[in-house]
Formats: sequence, C-alpha cells, structure tokens
Amino acid sequence: MKKKRARNSIKISRLLLLGALFLFVVMIARLSQLALSKTIDGVNLKELASKRTTKTEVLPATRGTIYTSDKEVVAQNVSSYTIIAYLDPKRTENESKPQHVVDKENTAKQLAPILGMSEEEILTLLSKENVYQTEFGSKGKGLTEMTKEKIEQLQLPGIDFIEQQKRYYPKGDFMSYTLGYAKTVNSEEENGKQQIVGELGIEKYYDEELRGVDGYVTYQKDLKGYKIPGTKEMREEAESGKDIYLTIDSNIQFFVEQSIKNAQSVTGFDWFTMMVADAKTGKILASSSAPSFDPNIRNLTNYMDPNISIAYEPGSTMKIYTYMATLENGNYDGNETFLSGTYETSDGTVIGDWNRNGWGWITYDKGFMMSSNVGVVNLIHNKINQKILKQYFKKMGFGSKTGITLPQEAEGKIEFKYETEIFNAGFGQGITTTPIQNIQALTSIANEGMLLEPYIVDKIVDPATDEVLYQGKRKEIEQVASKETIAKIKQLMYDTVNGAGNTGIYYHIDGYNLIGKTGTAQIADESGKGYLTGASDIISSFAGIYPMENPEIIIYASMKRPDGGSQRPIQNAVKEVIINISKYLGRSESQSMTEDITTYELPSYMNKTIDKVKTDLQNNHITAVIIGDGDKVIQQYPSQNMSVTSKDKVFLITNGINRTLADMTSWSAKEVETYLDLLKVTYHLEGNGYVTSQSLAPGTLIANDIELTVTLAPKY
Repeated sequence: MKKKRARNSIKISRLLLLGALFLFVVMIARLSQLALSKTIDGVNLKELASKRTTKTEVLPATRGTIYTSDKEVVAQNVSSYTIIAYLDPKRTENESKPQHVVDKENTAKQLAPILGMSEEEILTLLSKENVYQTEFGSKGKGLTEMTKEKIEQLQLPGIDFIEQQKRYYPKGDFMSYTLGYAKTVNSEEENGKQQIVGELGIEKYYDEELRGVDGYVTYQKDLKGYKIPGTKEMREEAESGKDIYLTIDSNIQFFVEQSIKNAQSVTGFDWFTMMVADAKTGKILASSSAPSFDPNIRNLTNYMDPNISIAYEPGSTMKIYTYMATLENGNYDGNETFLSGTYETSDGTVIGDWNRNGWGWITYDKGFMMSSNVGVVNLIHNKINQKILKQYFKKMGFGSKTGITLPQEAEGKIEFKYETEIFNAGFGQGITTTPIQNIQALTSIANEGMLLEPYIVDKIVDPATDEVLYQGKRKEIEQVASKETIAKIKQLMYDTVNGAGNTGIYYHIDGYNLIGKTGTAQIADESGKGYLTGASDIISSFAGIYPMENPEIIIYASMKRPDGGSQRPIQNAVKEVIINISKYLGRSESQSMTEDITTYELPSYMNKTIDKVKTDLQNNHITAVIIGDGDKVIQQYPSQNMSVTSKDKVFLITNGINRTLADMTSWSAKEVETYLDLLKVTYHLEGNGYVTSQSLAPGTLIANDIELTVTLAPKY
C-alpha cells in the first residue's frame, strides 16, 4: 500500500515538473516572439513604445500675404487668442507660485469687464468640478493681442492663452469678391488639426500656394509630457506660403468702390458692377460690385462674383462687335441708309428701336450712335449672316472662359439659330456674357485689333528668398480686326458719347476724350415666356475706353434693376471714376482732350552729368526727380530700355552724399513709394489718392533713422 502511494507521489511530482517545464518553454517562446516580432496581436510594438516616449508637434506654416500692385496689404495672418483657466489643484507644485485658479471670485470680477461677461457667468465656469481646465465660450475666443496683454497685466493665477492664426483683411469691405476669404477649419483627415482654408476669390484659387507646408518637431517626453532635457529632437521647419501681388491698384479700386457707394446712396438696385483694366496690358486695375461684404465677418448675401461668375444678357454694347463683324466682312458703308423704328421678321415678330417711332431714314453710322436695333437687324440681314456673326462673337472671346485666375468663371452662352434669335443676338438679347468677357473684348479696340488676355495676378513671390516664382505679363491672343476697322469703331464710339443728341451723351465729360457704347437689356421672364416689362426690369451697362488716342484704361459697368429704370446712377459713377483716374494718372483736362501723351524709351544715364540728363528728359516733357547733391547719375528708375510717357517721373540717384526730402505734394501713391524705397527710409502711407501732406518738411536732410508719414486723399 505504501509502495503504491509512493509511486503515485512520484507520478504527481513528474507531472508538476513537466508542467513547470512546459510553462517555462512557453514563456521563453513568448519572450522570443516579443523580442523578435515587429507586430503582436496586430500591434506594432516599436511604434507603441515610440508613441509612449515621443511626441510630435506640428509647426504650422504661415499663410502668404496678399498685396495690391502698389504694395497695400489686403489679406494677412494675425494672431488671435483663446483664454483658458486651469482648475485642477494638482497642477500647482509650489503653493507660492500657484498654477491653477485659486481665488475664483476675484478672477471672475477682474475678467468680467474685459470679456464682456457677467461675474456670475464666469464664476459658474470656474466652479466646474473634476475638470482640468475650462474655456469661456465664444466671448473668450478670437481675442486680440491688446486684450491678451490687458488680461496678462492682471497676473491672475491659472489663466493662460492658446494662440491661433486667423485671416485678417485690414481694409474690410474692399475688393471683397476678388479677394474672397479664408477661414479656420478643422481638418478631418489630420485628426482635427486646424487649418486656414481659402473658400472664395483669390484665397480659394491660390489656396495651395498661399497655404505653405507645415513643419514638425519630434522629441522624447517624460511621464508628464515635457521634453526630456539633453535628448535629441527631429525638426522640419515650416515653409511659409507664397505672397501674391495683384494687378489691382488700390487707388483706382478706391475710386471705383466710392463711385458705387455714391450710387447706392441715391438709388436702389439688385446689383452694380464695375471693372477697370489697363488698356495696353490687360491688367485688372479694379473690380468691384454691390452688394458686397466684409471678409472679416463674411456677411455675404451671394457667393458669386458678379464680374466673373454671373452671365447675363448684355444689351446694346454688343452692337460694337456686330458692327466690327460687318466692317471685317468688307460690306459696311456707314453712309448707307435704312428705315428706323420697327422691323418685322419672316415669322411675324416685330423688332423695334427704343424709340418705336424711329428717326426716319438714317445712316448706319447714325444707327450706331442712336443705338438702333433695326439698324443691326438690317446689317445682319443684308451684310452678314448667322455664321459670320457667331464666329466673330466667339473670336472676341464670348461664350468661353477668359482664363482669369479666379474661381467659378462663367462661360456665358452664344447660341442662336432662328432668324429672330440671330437678330436679337446682334443687339445683345438672347445671349449672355460676363463683365470680364466684355473687358477682354474691349482690349482689341485699345490695341489696334489685337485681343489681349486679362489677368489679375501681377506676381507670386517666395517671402523667404524674395524670388519671383511667377510674373504676369501682357498676353496676346489673336488679331481680331484691322487697324481700319478699329479706327472706324473708335470714331463711332467717340460720336456716341460726344455727339449732341446721341445715346451716350450723358457720359460726355467736358475736356475728357472718353469713347464708349451704352447698353440697355430687358430682363428675361423666369417663366421662359418673353421679357419683363416693368420700368425697372432692365440691365443698364456701359463699355468705355479712355482716352480715344493712345488708350490707357478700359471700363465696363453694369447695373441691374435700378429704381424706376434710371440710368443716372451708372452715368454718374462712370464719369466720377474717369475723372478721378485721369487726375491720378497725371493728366489735366486739356491733356485729355488736346494733348497726346508721348512715349520715350529711356537710354542709360549711368555716369552722365545731371545737367545733361535733365535737359534730355525736359526735351521729352518728362519730370526728373534728383536724389542727392552729386553731379553724376549712379542709378536711375525706371532703368535703361524701359518706356515712360510724358506724364511720368524719372528718379535719378546721384553720387552726392547729402540727400534731402522732395516736396511730394500732389504725387500719386505709386510715385511716393518708388521715391521713398529708393531713399531706403521707413515710411507709412495713410489714405488713398494724392499727397496732401508729409510729416517731414521738404528739404529735410535724409538720415538712416528717420520715419516719415505721408497723407493722401482723393482730391478729385
């Protein structure tokens, strides 16, 4: 019996030994697996360990700044702050230096007037239990640097700030649809990381260029999440977004914006648009519309830029291109006559002039000046046809995008088939165009038949290196008309505006050589049955070029549903802008009408005597601005081979040491910036327009530490 028990005991011991040995082998195998395998149960052990001991922080890139052509900042990043309060007492390790809110009542009392909250509201937030920290709602977000500093001066324990970048538009409601806006959003793809994203205008179209590339820093952390001293870190610096310089001239933009506001003050309308372009290059100098919005608060009523994204029936401004098509076809005789008033088509439709009684038998030239629909019908019926008209409209760019670098550009519609549709198209009804297309078409008249592509970005610059990554320039599309055709059209447009009794006479400005064509289009009934007949149910427009000889600017304006159908607001706005721009460009009234602006290609003046250079410039009616008291030129602006006109200034830096400040009264902002940049002094421009005062008197000796404020105003 004893032997049997002993054998059983030995068996149990062996089993225990084998079991222990098995467990040991399993443990060794598991340890080997853990040591040799990268992944266990679907978990990457190395990555898990790294996450527990390392921390990666994003270094956000600074979004690029947007400037006008004259270096006015119109969109930039600024810091904003969210105030937070730490409530957990465990955060404080040294009671003499508390790191959490200790006196909640006093903290609430001190913060209430600054945040615009009641003490009770703040005290409720500070009295939360079992929370590490708290925020203060919407009134505690978006705080400015000034507000942050005011709170910091209170030295309240446990109060801290989270810094964020936000987009800021220093001029508020100014070229708003062109700029668009960018706002801070949470990226779902990157674990809720906040990003500033462009959502309209230039901000949207160039979002990738403006955004830049975020950097990062990775380092070893302790249990509390702080960096372990002496350990290495991996850092990839952020790459700032690119800066964009627009072709927009802030002064001309101001003139346009002001004229539209003046129109708003006297009449109501659905919308009012105006664009101004450089006649010789296609640069967009101004683009505005109303209603508008402030991109800082985004009080939009419409997300479409009327100058780019909305196509509408243009009306009689299209007669310009119907006449050009006829001229180019070789069948135009301006002295030939037709019977004005009404015209009945083959299907019985009656097409009438705005004066249904007509003016009797008149010439085709007079038909243009009086904006006769019947004249256009006769031209199409007798001189050209549907195919010629449609091809020419498309040749001018209608029905296609211009390629302007703004989002949501509309194409418009140039489709007509039946007789009445063809006739209507000839005077701008039944087809749709956009303001930017009309600007493009007008470039052909300003450039002896060469159609130019309009553009709105002057250059894109890397702010880190000042390298110009993109440079906008004049782009020729196609020769769409002969010089003879252009000369005739310009004369017709001149007579329309400046001939007594003609339809454009209310755009006439004494002493200003403005040419153009008016347009009045009926608004189509949304039901698709004909047109609305109310007095206000029109779109009034004007297509103009200034001056007639050697054109400098192109202007296109349109207004939908003016109260009572009044044309006066658009007429006054256009004239106001033309006068202001003329003064800004340095023209006098007499120059506008009687004097030609001459062009001169600058030679190199390097090392030549001042007296000789001044004489050369004076002989070409160009103003010389001398910098320094030397007798020889060591630098000039503009440089050699650049073209200037008799209204320009040429800046000459001499070899003299002593430099004094010029009298800049009546100088334009552009001239001031060029001059002061050459002097390399610190300056600030206040206002828009022309110089009315300068903080340092003319003749002041220039020193390295001077700071100058120049005040400008729209005097005209």
